[in-house]
Amino acid sequence: MYLEFRHLRSIKTIHEAGGLARAADVLNITQSALSHQIKGLEDQVGLDLFVRRSKPLKLSAAGMKMLRLAERILPEMAQLEEDFSNILAGKSGRMHIAIECHACFEWLFPVLELFRRAWPDVDVDIRPGLAFDALPALQREEVDLVISSDPEDIQGVEFSPLFDYEPIFVAASSHKLAKKTFIEAADFRDQTLITYPVDKTRLDVFTQLLTPAKVEPKSMRQVELTAVIMLLVASNRGVSVLPDWVVRDSRYQHDYITRPLTANGITKRLYAATRAEDTSQPFMSHLIRLARTEPPKLQRRS
Repeated sequence: MYLEFRHLRSIKTIHEAGGLARAADVLNITQSALSHQIKGLEDQVGLDLFVRRSKPLKLSAAGMKMLRLAERILPEMAQLEEDFSNILAGKSGRMHIAIECHACFEWLFPVLELFRRAWPDVDVDIRPGLAFDALPALQREEVDLVISSDPEDIQGVEFSPLFDYEPIFVAASSHKLAKKTFIEAADFRDQTLITYPVDKTRLDVFTQLLTPAKVEPKSMRQVELTAVIMLLVASNRGVSVLPDWVVRDSRYQHDYITRPLTANGITKRLYAATRAEDTSQPFMSHLIRLARTEPPKLQRRS
């Protein structure tokens, strides 16, 4: 049986209109053309779809089955057409995000909340499982945006700068290093360094300070949650290096001190990596704009 969407629309319209003449007017076709269409469909099915000589015109048992199909399929098709229209208009789409910066959750969630209100029809998801294979996943279209501090020269991928941040040394107020005005690589040799559970190549304290100086801390302790890192630091169980937006928004401020790394401090920049053809999408541009303006508000808190 060869069934078209117009057949389903015709069956549903005739049922609702109660006759061929009124249904033909609704469908904007002639009554003859509609009658011919139904006759051809009945020939395919081998059954009558309507009870003839009934007023109003009623569906047969076979016609009722086709009506139920129309009631399921036609709304789904209408929704699909609307979805496609919204995609073409830039109103909807997919925004799956991978994060190479573990601490970025601290500022990303407020950004996504603002984004959700502006773009309710965009499917937003965060893929932490892809965090350390994120750029290849972006090329494979498994994710749509990657938060990264390490831009690379990749064909078809654009890195849009977001904002600069400072990795900051954090220790308990009673720690011996609290007396220093800035922290050097050598200061870590006899310290327990508390970090996120990621590879050293993803940690600013190593890439920007310790590895170039060929210094290793006495020991390392990996912790998943920022709040737990701050709790351990405030309890003098170790020291840490965290982005400035984390430490300036912490509720343990009276229990710890912060110091710059090196006399001049260290500055890093975060980027949003996207496929080049997607960067100008309206909702993508809006998210990047929010990610440029909202996180610095955390950095400015005292």
